[in-house]
Amino acid sequence: MTAADAALIAAATPERPAHRDGNVLRWLAAYTASTVGDNIYFLALSWAAVRSGSPTQAGLVLAVGAVPRALLMLGGGVVADRFGPRRVVIGSDAARAAVILGMALALLFVSPALWMLIAVALMFGVVDALFMPAVGALPPRIVAPGQLARVQGLRGIAYRAGGISGASLGGLAVALGGSAAAFAAAGMLFVLSLPLLSGLRIGPLPDTGEAKEDGTAWRQLADGIRYIRRHRVLAPLMLVIAVGEFGFSGPANIGLTLLVQERGWGASGMGWIVAGFGAGAGVAALFLAIRGRVPYAGLVQSYALIGGAAAIAGLAFTHAIALAVLAGFAIGALAGLAGAICGALTQTQSDPAYLGRVTSVSMLMALGIAPLTYPLTGAAIGLWGTVPVFVTSAAVCATGGLLGLASKELRRVQLPR
Repeated sequence: MTAADAALIAAATPERPAHRDGNVLRWLAAYTASTVGDNIYFLALSWAAVRSGSPTQAGLVLAVGAVPRALLMLGGGVVADRFGPRRVVIGSDAARAAVILGMALALLFVSPALWMLIAVALMFGVVDALFMPAVGALPPRIVAPGQLARVQGLRGIAYRAGGISGASLGGLAVALGGSAAAFAAAGMLFVLSLPLLSGLRIGPLPDTGEAKEDGTAWRQLADGIRYIRRHRVLAPLMLVIAVGEFGFSGPANIGLTLLVQERGWGASGMGWIVAGFGAGAGVAALFLAIRGRVPYAGLVQSYALIGGAAAIAGLAFTHAIALAVLAGFAIGALAGLAGAICGALTQTQSDPAYLGRVTSVSMLMALGIAPLTYPLTGAAIGLWGTVPVFVTSAAVCATGGLLGLASKELRRVQLPR
């Protein structure tokens, strides 16, 4: 049999759906375990910080871990491309397990001191800067291009399930055994993901002739940024992610808390709105997981982002809690759909040899920009109130969608069949 015959047979063979692929399910189980572990870790860290210091010191502990994650995220993308995403994911997950289990062991003998918590947060942030780009670069190596949208849907479901179960399990662990038990539970979940990741079958990188893998890490980082800047789809897509996230993050986090206080809806109202948001995001993820492909993906993600922005503005004018929950559901569904499509487009449009660096840039847009919007949103609401700030933020978010529509290449891009 010739190579041409083999290629024809491969092309005629239907792709195995991602939800029936054992390799994808192993990756999904590992990702879910890590996501649950992440949520338990942050709950354990915040509980220990509140118990051992003042509210200001607790806020410092929670914020300090974000600094190395943002500063080193681009470097993490270089490492993922240079050494391979599976190797980096396994190594970073093992390091996270060691850090967290070491903290759990230490808390059996001493009370949590502020310097200990800051050290753990810093180390976890450094390792997370390696883990996150690598885990984002894995799907194209384990599944066919036509299944990447479905994988993004499955990943969204796992992320939502991990958030819900992580909060519940973390609270139970703290109630039964304090912070030490919660840290131990998080560390064991990271350990659980290791054999699953080790069992993944990784496909080879296609030889596109584009990537330049020689030179120093700085050279590779510069090559990655240059590659994005010159790409006709990725360049406007990164801009859409940045602008959309800048408009979305403030109202969805600190802004929602202040709006609930202003309306007098209380903690239960806050819980219902957040539940509506989570349900909407879950529906969007389930839709992608079942359907597997969205026609006219570039158009859909732009219109979904604009629709989500309109729902954000509508939330500010709502005075009935039932309507606020519906607005939260719409925000979650539309923003979740836009985000999942952006993730699928990032993975299908990137040259595989650059995917770690491209993923790190997209994550930096979200994780680096979001913390900047919190104090700005809080200060602006203090000066002008919730309605003007929500409307302005919604306009910024909608601008991201309009930028997507203004780009002919992004507007016309399709996901692989």
